[in-house]
Amino acid sequence: MKVYLTAEQLRRLVDECGEQGDLVYLLGTTGLRFGEAVALRVKDVDFLRRRINVTRNAVTVKQDVIIGTPKTGESRTVAVPADVLDALSVRAKGKGRDALLWTRRYGSLLRTLGHNSFFHNALRRLQVDDPEFPWLTPHGLRHVAAGLMVSSGANVKVLQRQLGHASAAMTLDRYADLFDEDLDGVAARMDEILTHGSALNMRQMKK
Repeated sequence: MKVYLTAEQLRRLVDECGEQGDLVYLLGTTGLRFGEAVALRVKDVDFLRRRINVTRNAVTVKQDVIIGTPKTGESRTVAVPADVLDALSVRAKGKGRDALLWTRRYGSLLRTLGHNSFFHNALRRLQVDDPEFPWLTPHGLRHVAAGLMVSSGANVKVLQRQLGHASAAMTLDRYADLFDEDLDGVAARMDEILTHGSALNMRQMKK
């Protein structure tokens, strides 16, 4: 089941995650996979162009974290909101170009977030305060990002590129519900145009 947070709900989750909130912010706005995000190095972030180059993916195998290629086997470039980049610039400050943005205590790669991770603990605290706050997984932040991007006007091709899907058909199949809502928005805007046009024509006829 896909869960779509509002922008305000995402910000609440980010704030509740504390020092690791910037990672959640990135995942919930760009649609990166968790493994792609934790494999990012400082040099993968282009702060001037507001882009991230996704060339690696971290996978947890038993007790080890292995670096490989992105899921589709192809690198890609994704757009990053300015507010998220500001958070990443703080994260990158003082680090070398080859340094990982996020690490465990002794510098190793972050593992998949389990049920006792900062992420799930933050969700539990939010639900104590607001029992209706949605429960989701770290992977579910990809759905959150998809929802926010579509509501911001992204079309299916843009969404495909951001999420790293193999085809636009896959993206449309997975997020048909979002684009159904977008169709409703198109119809509403068409109504406004047609109504405005009809009113304009009536005024011209009366002259």
